Amino acid sequence: MRDGPVSNGARVLPPNDPRQYDDLAGEWWRPDGAFAMLHWLARARAALVPPTTRPGALLVDLGCGAGLMAPHLVGKGYRHVGVDLTRSALEQAAAHGVTALAGDVTAVPLADGCADVVAAGEVLEHVPDWRAAVAEACRLLRPGGLLVLDTLNDTVLARLIAVEVGERLPAVPRGIHDPRLFVDDRELVAECARHGVALRVRGVRPDLWGTLGWLARRTGGGAGRGTRPGGPMIRPTWSTAVLYQGRGVRHG
Repeated sequence: MRDGPVSNGARVLPPNDPRQYDDLAGEWWRPDGAFAMLHWLARARAALVPPTTRPGALLVDLGCGAGLMAPHLVGKGYRHVGVDLTRSALEQAAAHGVTALAGDVTAVPLADGCADVVAAGEVLEHVPDWRAAVAEACRLLRPGGLLVLDTLNDTVLARLIAVEVGERLPAVPRGIHDPRLFVDDRELVAECARHGVALRVRGVRPDLWGTLGWLARRTGGGAGRGTRPGGPMIRPTWSTAVLYQGRGVRHG
């Protein structure tokens, strides 16, 4: 299992090093670029968020990157605030209508109970202390507020698929994950419960034919069967062993 420094562009960085995102700044909004799957997941995550009925409702997007959820939240009525450490990504998020806030997801400079929705998409598996990030997400939620997230499970299968296989696919950055940080779904549910959020999880995966079509297009083999605008759909699956979504409401 790889856990040493990896080459990413012009320099060698440790796995999960945040500086990788500056090196990959030009990839965020390329549909078939390094962050293609993050686009698919952002669309699926946004689908868990209902339109608001409250004027001035706030959605806090933890680890927002370049704001990939923004197009999928249009018309739902939220002010979209994105929190991230990478300033090059935040600049792009702001250009897509996100109120950008430079900060650590384990110490967010926002008031208790300010958010109607907190989104934590593909961020917990990049945080050395994911429990602190969960505590912050729950702290930000008002009573009745909604938490939506997706992350990678702490399993051998997730390490195999996401790292040993996934990071060898075309355009996927090597060393973008440190599998030692992956998040056990049962521990996550228990941690959310400690902070008043009843989280329910389900396994998800990209649509098979859509993914094969994307790979065919990405490797120059034509559009391929199942190719669709916006990339493959993220589908529910019976197992949480690799990738999973969570949705939960904070009790009053």
